[in-house]
Amino acid sequence: MSVSTDPPVKRRDFLGLAALGSFLAAVAASVGGMLSLAFPRAFPEPSRRYKIGLAADFRVGEVRRPEGRNVFIFHRPEGFLAISAVCTHLGCIVNRTPRGFVCPCHGSVFDPNGGGVQGPAPSPLPWYEISVAPDGQLLVDEGRTVSPGTYFQV
Repeated sequence: MSVSTDPPVKRRDFLGLAALGSFLAAVAASVGGMLSLAFPRAFPEPSRRYKIGLAADFRVGEVRRPEGRNVFIFHRPEGFLAISAVCTHLGCIVNRTPRGFVCPCHGSVFDPNGGGVQGPAPSPLPWYEISVAPDGQLLVDEGRTVSPGTYFQV
């Protein structure tokens, strides 16, 4: 059995080492925080407001689905409307049919105005606000819903 001949660490030396260690940890955390500012925390996603063209480019009775967007644009005699193409059940993209909309995932059925006909979707498809941009193009805002039956007239 060997006996240690090293003197015990003095209290003052231990506290000095602990203070130095705390200082170095604080500096490392600060540098890490500053370096993280160079990288984005949130990645950009497509704008929820976008232009869909001039009103004159749409014929009455026409239905369009802008490329890369989950919305159907209708031009009816009453005016323009934008109905979401995202099922309110689990977020699947609905298909347009002559009778309205059908969710291919779980079978929800919606009428031509997006109203719920058959579940499991808990609510109708939302209508989005349409307005005119300063350059005269129609502007859809997926961040703002309007009540069903609210048509935009040019």
